[in-house]
Amino acid sequence: MASVTTGLLGGGLLDAALHAGKDASNKAQMASALDSPSQVDALQSLDLATLLELKPGTVIIRHEAPLERKTMNKVKTRRSDSTAACYSELITADVLYHKAAIYGRSLKTLFMVRDFGNDQKIDFEYKAWGGNGLSLFPAKEGEDAVAALDELVGVFKKNFEEYANNARKSMALKKKA
Repeated sequence: MASVTTGLLGGGLLDAALHAGKDASNKAQMASALDSPSQVDALQSLDLATLLELKPGTVIIRHEAPLERKTMNKVKTRRSDSTAACYSELITADVLYHKAAIYGRSLKTLFMVRDFGNDQKIDFEYKAWGGNGLSLFPAKEGEDAVAALDELVGVFKKNFEEYANNARKSMALKKKA
């Protein structure tokens, strides 16, 4: 989870130093609404089977323990003990709040789907960002903080829907190849 604010300076060390306190506060607020269990709750409130075009009868298993970010791309085998012939993983890799002087506020989320055959080898992997604008988060003094956090969760879900739409297109291209 990260928060980046860029002003008219356009980023860099000076901009980062000027906005460090606000970015730390934003990150703490994000963590309260989008910690790992809340991310899983948000995703499971969606129709994942339809969004990802999973095979009928697919069983979705929730894993509570968050992964270490540095292992996201390094581990190339299944992350569970499952020996199922049809096995996939959905990973939320990054959650980034960005405020830019020109473009405004947004939440970007990096997701990854990995499909395995009946072995430990990745048969298909799709990793991409979903990103949408925010109008309430972070709440300013006197504004409704609950509404701002609810918006954050809603945009997180919207980001996944955007990602899933692109993932379906990528999977369809793979099947044609």
